[in-house]
Amino acid sequence: MYKIPARTLFTGKRLIFVPECHSTNSLLSEMLDHQDLPEGTILVTQNQTQGRGQRGNTWLSEPGLNLTFSLLLKPAFLLARQQFQLSMAVALACQRCLTQLGVPALVKWPNDLMIAEQKAGGILIENTLRGNGIGASIVGIGLNVNQQRFVLPTATSVALATGRLHALDEVLELLCDTLEAEYLQLKQQRFDLKTRYESVLYWKGFQRTFCNAQGSRFAGIIEGVEDDGRLRVLVDGQPLFYDLKEITYVRED
Repeated sequence: MYKIPARTLFTGKRLIFVPECHSTNSLLSEMLDHQDLPEGTILVTQNQTQGRGQRGNTWLSEPGLNLTFSLLLKPAFLLARQQFQLSMAVALACQRCLTQLGVPALVKWPNDLMIAEQKAGGILIENTLRGNGIGASIVGIGLNVNQQRFVLPTATSVALATGRLHALDEVLELLCDTLEAEYLQLKQQRFDLKTRYESVLYWKGFQRTFCNAQGSRFAGIIEGVEDDGRLRVLVDGQPLFYDLKEITYVRED
C-alpha cells in the first residue's frame, strides 16, 4: 500500500506497515526498545485504535481513509531546552505539505493543523532525553485526508477542502519530502524558524476568546511564541505567557 519515498535521503527508507495497532507512537517506541532502528524509520497503519493527541486527547480516525504514522528522528544536535524547535519544524513541514496539496492551512499552537476554523490534523512528539540533549524523537502525525463524515463539526479533511480524494501513499511521500527538508534546515540552522512558524500561526494578530486553567474566559491577541514554546498573548495591553495546559481556545460560533 505504501512505497519507499523516492526523493528523500533517509526519511521513510525504512518503512514499516501494520494493518492495525493501538498507537503508532507507542508501537514504534516499543520496537525501539528492542532494536536499533535507523533515523527516518516510519511506522504507518491504516487503523489506529488508541491514537493519542496533545493534552491527553484521543485522536479518532476512520480506518483506511487517513494518514496515521510515526517518524523516528535522532536530533542529537538539539539540547533538551530546544525541544520546541523540532515541534515548530515538524508543524511547518505539515503546513507546507498541505499548501502544496492546495489547502491554505494554518498551525494552531502548538501543533494542530487547521483549515479555516476546523482541525485537519495533529502532531504529537515524544522525546527521549540523553544527558542535556535529545536522544530520540518519535513524531506522531495524524492527518485527515479522505474522510468526509465526522462526529465533531470542528473536524475536516484534505478531501473536503479540495473537493477530491487523494492517494494516501502520494500524500505520505510528499510529507516525507517536506519533513526531511525542514529537519535538515533545522539541523543547519539556515532559516529563522520561529518567524516562519509565527507567520502561519492560527489566530495570530486577532483578538479572540481564550480560557485559562482556572476556567475563566478572557480576550487576548496572540503575538507569537517564546523560545521555550510558551504562547505569548497580549491581554489588556500586557504580554502574558502560557504553557500547553494553561490556556485553551474558545470557539466563537
